[in-house]
Amino acid sequence: MEKRNSLQPRIAPLEPPFATEVTAELSRWQPGDKAPLALFRTLVHHLPLADAMYPLGHYFLSRNSSLEIRDREILIDRVCARCGCEYEWGVHARIFADSAGLDGAQLTASVAEGSDASCWTDSDRLLVRMVDELHDSGHLNDDLWTSIAARWSSEQLLELVVLAGWYHAISYVANGIQVPLEEWGLRFPVPK
Repeated sequence: MEKRNSLQPRIAPLEPPFATEVTAELSRWQPGDKAPLALFRTLVHHLPLADAMYPLGHYFLSRNSSLEIRDREILIDRVCARCGCEYEWGVHARIFADSAGLDGAQLTASVAEGSDASCWTDSDRLLVRMVDELHDSGHLNDDLWTSIAARWSSEQLLELVVLAGWYHAISYVANGIQVPLEEWGLRFPVPK
């Protein structure tokens, strides 16, 4: 696999000063004083697409989500890792790991190990298995479904499956366009 930080973006993220409508869209995606993420500055090349993507992305990271932050972040980290998306994995690992209660061993396992890693709880293992099975086959076998349905509600199961697909899409964007890594983002762990 090519080293991500050596790749040139295929569509360069916009740089300030931004047009008024770009500033407005970026402020929705990332309110506050911090510089907007390179992914967001890339998406606003196509304002109608960015506008259409925003509600779902915002929902997943909001308090309206039915998922616990730990479950959400394990699923996101694993999807991004399986897709080889160091950009999005690194952003989420840096921003959300502490609040999700994920330690260094768990972040490493999200990239370099499977559901059998000793650092995972039983629920964590189910999430990793779910991501791996969806990634590998596009399906969930009946035994796994029975196990996850015993842990999460129907509402949460729908959200978990859509969330996995959403971060596949985000990974495809970041990898396909070669969005430059955030300097402050974490990097994939180096295999031992």
